Amino acid sequence: MYIIRFTLMLVLFATASTSAFAQTKLKLQQVGNSFGQPLLVTNPFGETDRIFVVDQNGRIYIVKNGVQLSTPFLDVNPISSSGGERGLLGLAFHPQFASNGYFFINFTDNSGDTQISRYQVSSTNADVADSGSRYDILNIDQPYSNHNGGCIRFGPDGYLYIGTGDGGSANDPQNRAQNGNSLLGKMLRIDIDNGAPYAIPPSNPFVSNSGVRDEIWALGLRNPWRFNFDSATGDMYIADVGQNEWEYIHFEPAGDAGGRNYGWKIIEGSHCFSPSTNCNTSGLEMPIFEYGHTFFPAFNCCIVGSEVYRGKSMARMQGRYFFTDSCSQDLWSFRYNSATNTVSDYVDHTAESNVAGSGKSLGTDGNGEVYVCRSAYIYRLVPAEMYLNVPALVTGTLTLIEVTAATPNSPTYLAYSFQGLGSTPISQLGVILSLHQPGLAATTSSNSAGKATYLVSPPPRLFGRTIWLQAVQQGNTSNVFQATFN
Repeated sequence: MYIIRFTLMLVLFATASTSAFAQTKLKLQQVGNSFGQPLLVTNPFGETDRIFVVDQNGRIYIVKNGVQLSTPFLDVNPISSSGGERGLLGLAFHPQFASNGYFFINFTDNSGDTQISRYQVSSTNADVADSGSRYDILNIDQPYSNHNGGCIRFGPDGYLYIGTGDGGSANDPQNRAQNGNSLLGKMLRIDIDNGAPYAIPPSNPFVSNSGVRDEIWALGLRNPWRFNFDSATGDMYIADVGQNEWEYIHFEPAGDAGGRNYGWKIIEGSHCFSPSTNCNTSGLEMPIFEYGHTFFPAFNCCIVGSEVYRGKSMARMQGRYFFTDSCSQDLWSFRYNSATNTVSDYVDHTAESNVAGSGKSLGTDGNGEVYVCRSAYIYRLVPAEMYLNVPALVTGTLTLIEVTAATPNSPTYLAYSFQGLGSTPISQLGVILSLHQPGLAATTSSNSAGKATYLVSPPPRLFGRTIWLQAVQQGNTSNVFQATFN
């Protein structure tokens, strides 16, 4: 056991360092027990000890400090219809949830229509909602049972965004996605803090257009089952489910003025759909990424997004966009550069993550870690390599840092950098560290179970600074953990 005095041991491994760095290999780690049909993992802003799991059957569960609570946070099963593409589909916490206790759900009511409602947490138990606090915000008639959308999110601007499908059936028979008088096949944006039950943000793009509903932010979507805002940049990613041949992802930069037309059903992705050839794509937004339906070796037919990794435990994955497909167990990610409109560093994580069950949704916790909902379970993406786990680092306080899955009974080094990620060869150990200008913090040895520990005592002068940490052995490196001293 070692007590580490950061910055006292400034022993550089090497002088050469570049900006390129390797990927973190992933696996899926089950969280909680079995759920019915989990469709979403989310949390209130600023919370790190609880995640909320949305179950299609009408219940919201809490996993608190890793333990699944037996009593649902909310149960709307009696007032919702589920099955197929219906049910409890979305959850969004008010940006000021900590003070007002408001949260919003998107569910299919017993008439088969989309209902957006507000609830409030119980005044006596923070882990249970007040079931009698329901306040209806918006009801949208659904002509068919499918293509309900379901995702709701608060944007960086504080407004509530609602993704709606085109109403269902197939081929959008009433052309609702292009109809400005229909709320179906759209991205909506409403102000739930003013007006009753809501107000129209004055900056919505169509408020002066009598031919388009004021609630509409963007049109031409088929079934945006999941969309998200990058918590670091505010950019919006929309994973829109295609029709017969293509699945695709749209991008909207932070601060956008809205009013985009994403093209359905004129186009499916970037391809003509109606008409099938020589369609007029003028004014239509093309996806940043698309893939065709496949049947072998994997069956892929329905895109499921959508999260950008902003966690701390896998710093090399920062900024990666993750998505999956409900017809398979495939899991993919890439990076998108909006300045050049290019997708790069595409990675197929399927083989390494390898958990049975089709993907239903992705989500994040308060630390920015990404989760996957598959079948009746939820999983957190974690490193599938030597695993460095760093708890909160408080200056002047002893904290235990752990390394697991290391080579047993071997010297284990803890490297650090205040400069961030990089690529530094360590010839003595036969590895490349993913740190820029790394220093050696401490040395210990792993036990027979492949576990190593370090006792950390960061000095007060490091308060507020960010550090990147990586464990290393002969021929073996861990994930890079990014931490900020409190």
